[in-house]
Amino acid sequence: MNFWQGKKVRLRGVEPSDAETFFRWNLDSEMGRQMEFLWPPVSLAQIKEQLAKQAQQKLERDEFHWIIEDAAVGSIKTHHCDARTGTFSYGINIAPDHQQRGYASEAILLVVKYYFEELRYQKVTVGVFAPNAASIALHKRLGFRHEGTLRRMGFTRGAYFDLHYYGLTREEWAASPLKF
Repeated sequence: MNFWQGKKVRLRGVEPSDAETFFRWNLDSEMGRQMEFLWPPVSLAQIKEQLAKQAQQKLERDEFHWIIEDAAVGSIKTHHCDARTGTFSYGINIAPDHQQRGYASEAILLVVKYYFEELRYQKVTVGVFAPNAASIALHKRLGFRHEGTLRRMGFTRGAYFDLHYYGLTREEWAASPLKF
């Protein structure tokens, strides 16, 4: 069995050939607003250069960027990995036409399993902007607990909004029926 394969998705490294997909995602304003903010359009050449560098990236500081495949439906990227305290965070995006199909759930579970079972991490934390009700519901379904709110940490469409933090410990994950 392939560790990186779920029932619906497979995780793989970013390839330079993914540039057109990222370019298309970058042009989706609503997708950008759900993640962090509305990015200005960047050139395909810039994305190709960035992905060529990422494709050569080694697992440094335990941070990595994966493509979520059925076809390329999204990506998940770990960050703020602290091996000393055993904590990490991630960001995930799923293209709008692939949302609500279980792809995000599987991708998150595969990454959490890797960090908890293979890299000896003990806690994952994720920040979710208040307007992203689907992501909040997803993380609650996966057993993440609300750990706090930073008020007025995001801005779009002329309004400020809160940033909620959700966390999951290794013990909570081990007790959950939702894992591979």
